[in-house]
Amino acid sequence: MRDEAASRDHVNSLERGLGVMEILAAHPSGLTLTETAEKAGLTRAGARRFLLTLVASGYATQTGRLFSLSPRLLSVARTWLQGTSLWTFAEPFMRETAAALEESCSAATLSGEDVVYVARVAGPRIISLELHVGSRLPAYCTAMGRVLLSDKSLDEVAAFLERASIVRRTERTVTDPEPIAAPLRDRSGAIVAAINVSAQSARHSVADMEREFLPLLKRTAARIEEFFVQ
Repeated sequence: MRDEAASRDHVNSLERGLGVMEILAAHPSGLTLTETAEKAGLTRAGARRFLLTLVASGYATQTGRLFSLSPRLLSVARTWLQGTSLWTFAEPFMRETAAALEESCSAATLSGEDVVYVARVAGPRIISLELHVGSRLPAYCTAMGRVLLSDKSLDEVAAFLERASIVRRTERTVTDPEPIAAPLRDRSGAIVAAINVSAQSARHSVADMEREFLPLLKRTAARIEEFFVQ
């Protein structure tokens, strides 16, 4: 019954029209009516109706024999992007990374003296420290915090260190203010967030993580960065 209801609600013409839009999007220089019909698997008459409807509604333009998408589609996409969190887009990439490494993957931004977790995909293995979106940790003693701080000017870092309460939280906590992790930048050169992969030292050595985790994490960051320049 559910399949029958879904079938009744399915608008085939809308689906075909969206398919024509995707075809035009893949050919920004434009396509002729015949080319569009061939790529969409439509008759010339059917393709003509979809193309002229897109032109009439402002989503496509016609120059001579060529049809192409108009900037109106960009404005629709931009409106949607402005109302959607970046991390909605980032989470699938983070989920792939977490699954590949079988460890948790997180993202954070800088807020005062802390990093705030804005996305997190838990791994299958239990880690004693439970974190979730909204959790805060001191920036000075976390990998993501050091990445975020590395983008600050010397004066900003000095002011941060003066405000922050720097204490040794574990036997491995670095309290020397000089060592700061290398930045992960977007295409404009500014650090807007950081992502990491967490694992217990009993399972992976630092050398293992640099060899196995770091390349994948960098590739994930590059995929996420594409959304920072929309």
